[in-house]
Amino acid sequence: MNKEQTIRRKILLWYSQNKRDFPWRHTKNPYEIMIVEFMLHRTRADQVVPVYRDFIKKYPDIDSLASADPVEVSKVTENLGLHWRGKHFINAALFIRDNFRSKIPDSRDKLLTVPGIGDYVAGAILTVVFNKKEWVVDSNIARFLNRFYGLKLRGEIRRKRELIKITKRLYQTTRSEQLTFALLDFSAMVCKPVKPVCCSCIVKTKCTY
Repeated sequence: MNKEQTIRRKILLWYSQNKRDFPWRHTKNPYEIMIVEFMLHRTRADQVVPVYRDFIKKYPDIDSLASADPVEVSKVTENLGLHWRGKHFINAALFIRDNFRSKIPDSRDKLLTVPGIGDYVAGAILTVVFNKKEWVVDSNIARFLNRFYGLKLRGEIRRKRELIKITKRLYQTTRSEQLTFALLDFSAMVCKPVKPVCCSCIVKTKCTY
């Protein structure tokens, strides 16, 4: 069993017993996943929950958001400190409406043309919604893999070619949706930025950290 298989098996096992529960983990709607990923940028998940619920209630789809007033959108998101992003949300919706007939695409290349969608958000949509064998790397997942493999990468490591290559191998699974949530939860709860809980880490015998 190679390292990627070890990570997948053990992290998914850990996730089955320790997973966090959020409202967006009960949807396969690509619009809702896109919105929550925009909101989660540098914001704690527990802070996002009430805002996400209000936002989806007020703007339930691409068309309702595309025609929304930026000021009103900003009012919904201001509790997250995202008041300046009202236009950002709308620009993405407008682009999807005008270029993809209000349907969020299911390929990375097309998703990356949407304003505000980068590799991480694209990967999240592709794995969570479409369960594709795509790759997902945010700063937390990057930190875990950097430690596990002893890569000693520095700077904006989530964009490093070596790390992305490993992540692509890791996501060669039919359970990519669960793997994304498992990696996010594990890196937030166990492989923390400061004082990681190595003593109870399920992959510590294989980790080089």
